[in-house]
Amino acid sequence: MKRREGRSTLGWQNPVGTEAAAQPPTQERQVSRRTVLKWAGAGALSLAAAPYVFVPRVSAQRQRTLRIIQWSHFVPAYDVWFDQYAKAWGEARGVQVTVDHIAFSDLVPRANAEVAAQQGHDLFMFISPPAAFEPYVLDMADVVQEVERRHGPILDLAKRSTYNPVTGKWFAFSDNYVPDPGCYLKSIWTGIGMPDGPSTWEDLLTAGRLIREKYPQVQIPVGIGLSQDIDSNMVCRALLWSFGGSVQDENEQVVLNSEATIQAVEFMRTLYREAMSPAVLSWDASSNNQAFNAGQTSYIVNSISAYRTAQENGLPVADDTFFVEALRGPAGQWACEHVMGAYFIWQFAQSPDLAKEFLIDLVDNYRDAVLASKLYNFPSFPGSVADPGVPVEERPAAGQAWIEEVCEDDPFGSVPANKLAPLKQALNWSTNVGHPGPANPAIGEVFDSFVLPDMFAKAATGALSPREAVAEADARVRQIFAKWRERGLVA
Repeated sequence: MKRREGRSTLGWQNPVGTEAAAQPPTQERQVSRRTVLKWAGAGALSLAAAPYVFVPRVSAQRQRTLRIIQWSHFVPAYDVWFDQYAKAWGEARGVQVTVDHIAFSDLVPRANAEVAAQQGHDLFMFISPPAAFEPYVLDMADVVQEVERRHGPILDLAKRSTYNPVTGKWFAFSDNYVPDPGCYLKSIWTGIGMPDGPSTWEDLLTAGRLIREKYPQVQIPVGIGLSQDIDSNMVCRALLWSFGGSVQDENEQVVLNSEATIQAVEFMRTLYREAMSPAVLSWDASSNNQAFNAGQTSYIVNSISAYRTAQENGLPVADDTFFVEALRGPAGQWACEHVMGAYFIWQFAQSPDLAKEFLIDLVDNYRDAVLASKLYNFPSFPGSVADPGVPVEERPAAGQAWIEEVCEDDPFGSVPANKLAPLKQALNWSTNVGHPGPANPAIGEVFDSFVLPDMFAKAATGALSPREAVAEADARVRQIFAKWRERGLVA
């Protein structure tokens, strides 16, 4: 992931005052003229049909408003599109829409501040399941039901990231998820006789040893983070699941301390010592991108944002960047979604109905959203990207076919054009952070407190043995689960 500084757009100036404003991106992607005319026409009809009525001056001060906050997207063109879309949406309805973008690392602190103040934004977006905020948000079941009525079912991984089976509450609404493939430098891997990159974790270890021997200029042959950052969180889960371990089972019972987990930790210790470097212990969310685009590492697990950045900046590494599916381990092939887009609405929101209407309409236009993100966002409702007019029962399959089509023929200039083909079946190996159970508040705290990266790092560096590291992590997890069980939010 690549971190960008927070910024405020469309006129609402940082109500809590924790971010400094920055200039918006220069790239723009206009909402289609036809769409704007359609929205404007609908508004004009209703206005023309209304009789002349004297309205007191005070009512003009009560203009409907919708306040939205979300992260600064790792593909800046998406923010440009979203802001324009939100502004046009509001103008067509007589609603003043304001949008704040902040760095993803500031989302949780901002949400906590708004809960404490009992005021803030109407619509709040996270990039990981915001289960801990369930007591303070509205049930989004009606939004999910309406979108499913229009476009077909939500993806299971999105449901398990936004629905609590214990309380029966949709605490958030997901519009997108982001696949987390492996990214590798083809020239380096061709030089060691593996031009198609790795397909298993054992392949990665073998290649790392060969790259270290043949290409000493590649400082970190395998760029897997073992630090307290979001990318390390994701890749550690992928490794754990692929070896058969997990934090919880499907019934939300803690099962971390297992032989499968110990085997995964032992493998990471070997990988770290033979194909990595101490630098990965202090990486932040942008470090793997930067190391990869600088040729300092030959393999990372990431979204396509590093690649799109290299394309936009004309870096030679862009054409050398290729992708592989999630790596297979002894127990299967899994990767955590890189981002799980999740919107929620506060119980104290001033315009909850407008917020729900906005989300429904956003999904109606989700093919535009996917393209605006340069194929970074994948739809949580596959039917939302189907061609107009396709019957609802056929929309999920039609939408998946469109996703496969654009992955096979990237409209944003990949060389070769099918470079993104490994992503077209990402649903086969992508899952949620609570796998094989739901993303409950306990899982969220385990994620936010970096229990798994700490576990792997302590064993890799020799601070603890693999069994000691797993036992320590398991104890931390059990304390977290016990706390949330007492609150009735975990089975």
